[in-house]
Amino acid sequence: MKKCLIVVNSFKERALPLGEEIRSFLAERGVSSVLFTYNGADAGSEEVSVSFEGYDLVLTLGGDGTVLFACRGCAPLGIPVFAINLGEFGFLASIQVDEWQEQLERYLDGRSLVSERSLIEAEVLRGGKTVFLTSGMNDIVVSSSASSRLINLKVAYNHALLGPFKANGLIVSTATGSTAYAAAAGGPIMEPSLDTMLLTPISSFSLSARPLVFGSGGEIVITVLPSRVDVGLTADGQVSFGLCEGDVVIVGVLKSRARLVAATQETFYAALQSKLNWAGGPRA
Repeated sequence: MKKCLIVVNSFKERALPLGEEIRSFLAERGVSSVLFTYNGADAGSEEVSVSFEGYDLVLTLGGDGTVLFACRGCAPLGIPVFAINLGEFGFLASIQVDEWQEQLERYLDGRSLVSERSLIEAEVLRGGKTVFLTSGMNDIVVSSSASSRLINLKVAYNHALLGPFKANGLIVSTATGSTAYAAAAGGPIMEPSLDTMLLTPISSFSLSARPLVFGSGGEIVITVLPSRVDVGLTADGQVSFGLCEGDVVIVGVLKSRARLVAATQETFYAALQSKLNWAGGPRA
């Protein structure tokens, strides 16, 4: 490894000093590195951008949101992401602060497991023409601009009509994103290595509306029907785009995959237990 980009979430007080420490650590091992300051508080701004080309590794200092930002840019380039957790949950940023040096040495020595995660892509068609294209590692959400207002959406999987939905919105998530917004909306938690799409209604007007799991070989097509409130699309809660009546949103699984260093099954299930207080029942 010759060159590393260190993404420092300036919203985290510990991030910059730790970034400088890691930079010195890498320099002693002949690895050049560049610090990029990323303001996690402004993650919804489309102005937050950086080129990931030319780097062998991207290291993130922040929470899961910082990892999502980095993975969307690194996945098409096949660049691994080494995510140190300075946030709250750590489902994606699974490397703890007290173990970064040990884990980074393991990676430099070629002894680290690198896991792959699916991303999904959303294409917005307006009048038959593409007007917006984005990707998400957690989810693509089509929802009302007002949390308490219902919108009308028509949904199909490939050419199979799933029916009209009257709800606050719909979440299309990856297996990785099943622990995020989809879980809060009542969706199932899925093993993150699964190559699937999860469709979860948000506060549906119908009691029969339930989350649906689809394979990666098809596309979920969402058509915006007339509603009394504005409708918008968000990717990973960080990229936003306003939708119009008649817009068609096509969501499918990307061929390129995110690569996470040291994100093992053990760290995922440990996060479920420690962060979500998830556990089985008492012993019989």
